Amino acid sequence: MCAVEPSRSFAGAARERLPGVDVRRSAAEQLPFADRSFDIALAQLVVHFMTDPVAGLREMGRVTSPGGTVAACVWDHAAGGGGPLTLFWRAARDLDPLAPDESGRAGVREGQLVTLFAQAGLGQARAATLTVRVRHASFEQWWEPLTLGVGPAGAYVASLAEEHRAALREHCRDLLPAGPVEVSASAWGAASQI
Repeated sequence: MCAVEPSRSFAGAARERLPGVDVRRSAAEQLPFADRSFDIALAQLVVHFMTDPVAGLREMGRVTSPGGTVAACVWDHAAGGGGPLTLFWRAARDLDPLAPDESGRAGVREGQLVTLFAQAGLGQARAATLTVRVRHASFEQWWEPLTLGVGPAGAYVASLAEEHRAALREHCRDLLPAGPVEVSASAWGAASQI
């Protein structure tokens, strides 16, 4: 089993947590593997972070053997969508109408991922919707990952002055129910046989 990760620190963390996996530091657009190396190539919740999603998917097709599968999924980050950060971005936009959200990223709207597969020459992909539910014991448990500076939401939180960060935190708390925080989120999926 192999994986690629462009971030040095994330690649290192993946190697530590998954010692049996060959984790290489690389971008999806330039996979460090020979043609037809794998039966399955997956991009889970990362297509929208690729610099060139079509090139990244095309590379996944290149390293997949004939008869193999290329599959990907991306959170439903469309404005008002059903992604895991919908409430966070709603709160951010309530306080700062110019707050950047993730709704303009590749593949985050229904049908976009299938279109990207076609543009990458992967044929007619099968579409799917994947839904997960996560329960956080408290608001603090829900909020804490947003303070780590990871991803667009984390970067946005890190960019705020302390008073604005506190206001956003409290606005999120106001929008969420008291007690455990349950999040239901959906991702758009696509798969194609090579």
